[in-house]
Amino acid sequence: MEHGAGDHGARVVGGSVDLVFSALADPSRRFVLERLAAHGTASQRELAGELPVTRQAVAKHLATLRDAGLVRARRHGRETRYELDSAPLGEAAAWLERVGTEWEDRLVALARHVAEHAADGESDGRDV
Repeated sequence: MEHGAGDHGARVVGGSVDLVFSALADPSRRFVLERLAAHGTASQRELAGELPVTRQAVAKHLATLRDAGLVRARRHGRETRYELDSAPLGEAAAWLERVGTEWEDRLVALARHVAEHAADGESDGRDV
């Protein structure tokens, strides 16, 4: 999907990838993901004990991560345990790779263009 002409033809990334990048923008949410990756699961109470924020803030962070598909909540007795779902990270990484490849291709083309024009300048006696 394309934006309007005033947006220089920028492509829309897509809802799920946008949510992942938005979720990753906050250091507390990145900590939660790292914690879950390292230890498997955690409760909201456990996470609140490891972060310098309130339990209510942790609940909001977990909701944001859940909305982005990065964590799953599972009832374990009377407690809700959260675990990492890394699939959306793979989608975001794939998007980054596509963009990186596009930029690499553009830089190679630019370098080739500059080299060709530098060679043309040398051949006709002009200083570059």
